[in-house]
Amino acid sequence: MIHLSFSLPESSSPWRKTWDSARQGDPAAIAEIDLRYKHFGVNFELAIGDVEIVSKKRFVTLVDLALSLSGAVKRISSGEDAAFGFTESEEVIHLRRDGDLISVSSSKRLAQASVGCEELVDEFVRFLREAHSRLVAEVPGLSANPVIRRFSPE
Repeated sequence: MIHLSFSLPESSSPWRKTWDSARQGDPAAIAEIDLRYKHFGVNFELAIGDVEIVSKKRFVTLVDLALSLSGAVKRISSGEDAAFGFTESEEVIHLRRDGDLISVSSSKRLAQASVGCEELVDEFVRFLREAHSRLVAEVPGLSANPVIRRFSPE
């Protein structure tokens, strides 16, 4: 079982400002670099079974993560290995194929777990839909942003 989730920062957190700042100006025109590295900080968690791969205390930028996961889905679906990282650190999460299973590990932790390929892809796609939905609900103008459309469920 995979647990992949994100949560918005508390209103008192400095990370909350990364959401508020995106509401200024035209959300459809926010550049990719700003979406990836400046806006939409969230707590992120990844666990497989009882193995914590990424702690829920980890803050990441949601658009950067979503774009990375979208790329990982394409690679895994094509039968390749994949990886994704975090702008805020040098940690990399490795996704290595082993038949019908994917071995998931972190470059910073000893934790490693395996999960079915189809289950992992399904969970990543669910996460991408949830991320897109939350971003557009919080900042409606983002639905017209070409970067956000790259991981749109449509």
